[in-house]
Amino acid sequence: MLKEKLLEDMKISMRDKNIVRKNVIQMVRAAILQVEKDKQVELKDDQIIEVIAKESKKRKDSLADYEKSGREELINQINEEIEILAEYLPKPLSKEELEKIIDEVIQSTGATTIKEMGPVMKAVKEKVGPAGDGKIINEIVKQKLN
Repeated sequence: MLKEKLLEDMKISMRDKNIVRKNVIQMVRAAILQVEKDKQVELKDDQIIEVIAKESKKRKDSLADYEKSGREELINQINEEIEILAEYLPKPLSKEELEKIIDEVIQSTGATTIKEMGPVMKAVKEKVGPAGDGKIINEIVKQKLN
């Protein structure tokens, strides 16, 4: 299970004195625990992957701000954190794979105009989960429905 892997990896990073890795894993474990307490459920691996994907997205979104301010040490740290989080996420789908899935969804929903983008986006996100980048999916759907 993913929770046990996170715990084991945290122990290893503590033993190896890898502070950044330890902090990232602790942060993920805290986020998982928070969701479990809020919803009063035990998260399964696919739900844990969603939590990790959210944490990764937060970092990717903040990266642009750090790049604007020219904070090189923070940019490097955020990139390292994103790489660590990526180890626990499924391999991202390529643009070609996403296009194929989007084509299938557009056919199945019968969408023809940009006004029908919402249901298409929702169906694609459900199908690909955290393996698909929302921005790329959005761009492809817009392109196909225009």
